[in-house]
Amino acid sequence: MPDAITTRRMFPKVYVALRSLAERRLRRERSGHSLSPSDLVHEVYLRLLREGSGAWANPSHFFFAASEAARRILVEHARRRRAARHGGGLACIVLDECLVGLPPAEEILAVDEGLVLLERRYPRKARVVKLRYFAGFSVEETAALLAVSPATVKLDWTFARAWLRRALAHESR
Repeated sequence: MPDAITTRRMFPKVYVALRSLAERRLRRERSGHSLSPSDLVHEVYLRLLREGSGAWANPSHFFFAASEAARRILVEHARRRRAARHGGGLACIVLDECLVGLPPAEEILAVDEGLVLLERRYPRKARVVKLRYFAGFSVEETAALLAVSPATVKLDWTFARAWLRRALAHESR
């Protein structure tokens, strides 16, 4: 029987990969962002130790948990930034193909809110958004984690972006 995959055993093996993903994700944030890639990865680690069971079924399960932790950290950070600065409504989301630019705190919050709705109806498509948008995985990396083809990830990504735009436009009325 194989050893259980634990956070303490898995994390040192994937630290460099997680830090690279955090760098890619945070590169889209405004300059002077108060979260560094190392900060984000370390916070993910602490959350996985604190909130997780500590044992993962396989490496993919670990990466899904890490991407969910990163999502929650980014959303909480965005909420604090928005509360400190604006205190007002949500902006229109961008979600362009490359996710290039400097997404404001409002975009992260809007995507997170829409994701809750998307996940109820289309769980795999919501996972694609979590892995691509919040964790910064490429199409190929996302496909490997979900055990689907890159073409399926591209279709899910296109669908999810359109669905989120429509859902969030409807909510803002």
